[in-house]
Amino acid sequence: MFDIFLSDLALAAETPGLSWLIAAAFMAGLTRGFAGFGSGLVFMPFAGAVLPPAQAVAVVVVMDLIGSLANIPGAVRLARWQDLKWLGIALIPGVLAGLWLLFWIEPLVFRWGVSLLALSTVAALICGWQWRGRRGIPETMGVGFLAGIFGGATALPGPPVILFYLSSQLPVQVMRATMTIFMVSVDLLLGISLGLTGQIGSGLVALAVILLVPFGLGNAIGSFLFRPERVKIYKVGSWLVIGASALYGLPIWQG
Repeated sequence: MFDIFLSDLALAAETPGLSWLIAAAFMAGLTRGFAGFGSGLVFMPFAGAVLPPAQAVAVVVVMDLIGSLANIPGAVRLARWQDLKWLGIALIPGVLAGLWLLFWIEPLVFRWGVSLLALSTVAALICGWQWRGRRGIPETMGVGFLAGIFGGATALPGPPVILFYLSSQLPVQVMRATMTIFMVSVDLLLGISLGLTGQIGSGLVALAVILLVPFGLGNAIGSFLFRPERVKIYKVGSWLVIGASALYGLPIWQG
């Protein structure tokens, strides 16, 4: 078994574009560490340019799920669990609908969708768009369902939740913790679903293990650097990294 895994690691090390994936994994971990979100927005445009859609989603799910375990203890104490309950209830049908789309989507459409979703999220954040409607149970569940669709189809559940919470009056530590727990929940649900459908094989696990090293390093550095009083600096840094990643992922750069 161990010999087979070593063989898978050797094959994964020959993945075309691996150096770009490693760099993207580090920046994704750094962003996740100091912002509590954004790792998928950074990593997926690169993954979509290298891997088929289902494989790209599977790799980022395994990498993000394992690599973010260190953030959970601190987030559990600060998260807004009342919101997470309603987000989670609506998340399940949303993820199932998103996975149905993932299995039918064309790779080129997938790449356009991932990059444009990331770019539109950054544009909304830069323009200061804020959710000004009610924040009751129906609205929270709507955000959870939409995040589930985005997560299942593109491994990017973040945009609806990010835009919903960044316009709230909650302390930055609470927003960060709530989004961290929610993103891990999405990864867990996606991991189980993709595993049951045979999308997560030993080769993809081996690739995810390789990428866990730069992702974990970036996550640790980002968590260490996080200071609530510097939230504006983190916001601008996250926008720049996500925007650059999304631009790179656009299919227009490759004939």
